[in-house]
Order: sequence, then structure tokens, then C-alpha cells
Amino acid sequence: MSEEKQEHAIEIHLDRLLAERGMTLTELANRVGVTYVNLSILKNGRARAVRFTTLSRICEVLECQPGDLLSYRPR
Repeated sequence: MSEEKQEHAIEIHLDRLLAERGMTLTELANRVGVTYVNLSILKNGRARAVRFTTLSRICEVLECQPGDLLSYRPR
């Protein structure tokens, strides 16, 4: 199977974290310094990769740990 068609087993909990903090995706994008589109791709589970610098910034802004944002869903 090609890399593009492989599904991953990582779930993204960005919606929940944003709701808990009363923050919009636009506000998070501005505060993290990435585009709304890139964060939307991550939020919807379509991202193929995330930079550690971006992950660090998201965790800093949302005051969370990477494990709050990501989880592994066994298939």
C-alpha cells in the first residue's frame, strides 16, 4: 500500500481541547504561528506529519501535554 493511502491509528483531540478552553481554531493558529488550513488538516486527522516545534507551540498555547492532544487507537 502506498504511503499516501495508509491510514494511521492516531486520534487528534484538538476539538475537545479548544472547546474546553473557549478558543477558536483561528485564534490558536494565530497564537501558534501556523496557518488555519494547516491546523484544520491536523484537527481533522488528515495530517501526515507534525513538526515538534508546532506540537510544542500548540501544547504551550493550550497548556497541555502531547498526550492530551494525541492518542493511539489500536486497529
